[in-house]
Amino acid sequence: MAIATIEEFLDSHVIDNERTNDSFLLTLPGERKLETHCALVVGDHSVSINAFVIRKPDENADQVHEWLLKKNASMYCVAFAINELGDIYLVGRLPFSSITERELDRVIGAVLQYSDSSFNPLLELGYSNAIRREWAWRVSRGESLANLKAFEHLVQ
Repeated sequence: MAIATIEEFLDSHVIDNERTNDSFLLTLPGERKLETHCALVVGDHSVSINAFVIRKPDENADQVHEWLLKKNASMYCVAFAINELGDIYLVGRLPFSSITERELDRVIGAVLQYSDSSFNPLLELGYSNAIRREWAWRVSRGESLANLKAFEHLVQ
């Protein structure tokens, strides 16, 4: 039942996806984070949601984790988590009784919104020195700064 509902939902929406057995890998397009990869894994009693957000921060890990925990308090159905490597994910679980096309739309929309809106703040907190180095390197070579414009305030 859950698999059929997920298939129907994906067929009726324009979401790039691949299916492997009881798993669906979705590629969600964003604005700040250009793509969010989200897995829907059908288990025995529920569907788990796992979406990669960003790699382990290079710096300020405590501040990044504090930001994530504060953000978790206001989120719907998914929460930020870290894996054994320190990489940041959005994770959640829905019981089969909650798997409807409407609820899938809400949850996948939430994953996309949280991933996309959190991307720049997380980069800023966890990678500000790397952003500054990249900015300086691009300036020295005359390279485009277009995709770094959101972080211009870090180099002034």
